[in-house]
Amino acid sequence: MSKIDLYEVLEVSKDASERDIKKAYKRLAMKYHPDRTKGDKDLETKFKEVKAAYEILSDPQKRAAYDQYGHAAFEQGQGGFGGGGGADFGDIFGDVFGDIFGGGGRRGHAQPQRGADLRYNLELSLEEAVRGKEVELKIPKLSTCDDCHGSGARAGSSAETCGHCHGSGHIQMRQGFFAVQQPCPHCRGRGKVIKDPCRTCHGEGRVERTKTLSVKIPAGVDTGDRIRLSGEGEAGEMGAPAGDLYVQVHVREHKIFARDGNNLYCEVPISFTRAALGGDIEVPTLEGKVKLKVPAETQTGKLLRLRGKGVKSVRTGAVGDLICKVVIETPVNLSERQRELLAELEESMGSGDEAAKYRPKEKGFFDGVRKFFDDLRG
Repeated sequence: MSKIDLYEVLEVSKDASERDIKKAYKRLAMKYHPDRTKGDKDLETKFKEVKAAYEILSDPQKRAAYDQYGHAAFEQGQGGFGGGGGADFGDIFGDVFGDIFGGGGRRGHAQPQRGADLRYNLELSLEEAVRGKEVELKIPKLSTCDDCHGSGARAGSSAETCGHCHGSGHIQMRQGFFAVQQPCPHCRGRGKVIKDPCRTCHGEGRVERTKTLSVKIPAGVDTGDRIRLSGEGEAGEMGAPAGDLYVQVHVREHKIFARDGNNLYCEVPISFTRAALGGDIEVPTLEGKVKLKVPAETQTGKLLRLRGKGVKSVRTGAVGDLICKVVIETPVNLSERQRELLAELEESMGSGDEAAKYRPKEKGFFDGVRKFFDDLRG
C-alpha cells in the first residue's frame, strides 16, 4: 500500500493555517469534482483523495495525530473508500481518534505528557553582556507535587484501571459503516483513574510554585542568544519528564557604543585643526580610556581601529575590535579675533586651481557638477 502525504494531496505546506487548508480544499474539490471531470476515473480518485485528506487536516485532533505519527497513526480497516478502483485510504484513517471502515487494531492508552518548555526574557546592559554575569531568576511554573511525587494519588494509594475503557485509554463508537475510536473521557486516555486524589494537588500531580534559579550568563552573549536550562521548565504529567527553560537575552541600547558581532563602534568628534594636523586623542573603551593616534589630514567619516578592544566571542573566544568613526566638528561661538584668523587661513589658500591642492574633494565635486549640467545641455 503506497503512502500518500496528506499535505501534498492538498498542495499546502506542513505549517499551513486552517484557512489555507480550507482554501486549498475548495480549489481542488472544484477542480476534480465529478460534475466537472465527466466520468474520468483517475480524476474521480483524485477528488476522493482530496476529500479524505481534508477530513483529517481540517480536524485539529486528527491533524495533530497525523503530524506526530504520520501514517502509523491510522490503520487500514475493512473495505475501501467509496467502492473499488479508487485510492484506498484505509492506511490514512482510524487512529486514536477513529478507525474508519469497520474496526482496526487497538491502540495503547495515552502516555503522560512531558512538561511544557518555558521562556524567560532577560534584559542586560552592554557591559553585563560583554563581561558575563550571574543572575537570579524567579520562575513561576507547575512543579511536581512533593506530597504525591507527581502521581496525583494520595499517599498510600495508587491509580486504578479505568472501568469504562478497561485500561485501553479509548472507547469505540459505531455509526453504521463507521467505527470511531476516541480517547476515554473518564480517564482522559490514560487508562487509569485516581479514586483517592492527593489533597495538595487535587490529583493533578503538579502544583503552582515559584522557583528561584541562579543562572550564570557567559561573557559575550548578544541579543537573540538563548541559554537552555534542561529540566527547569514545567513538570510533566504524572511523573513524565519536565520541560526546559530557555533564557532569551536582550541587550539594551548603549549611549556610546553600538555592537555588530564581536566589534564595537563609536563616533569620536574632533576639532578640524586636530584633523588637519593629526595627534593623539583619548577615546572610551569598555575597560577605560585609551589613546588613539589620529593621522594628519584625516577626513570626517574615517574609521580608526583599536584591535582587541571589542567583545570576546561566547562561541569561539575570538576578540573583536573597537572601530572609531571620526566626526569633524565645526567650531562655534568664535571671537572676532578667531574669525580673523580663519579668514586669513582661507585667504592664504588662494582660489581656483591653487586652492584645489588644499581641498581636492571640493574641486572634484564641483567639477562633477559642471560636467553633469554640460551633459544635460549637450
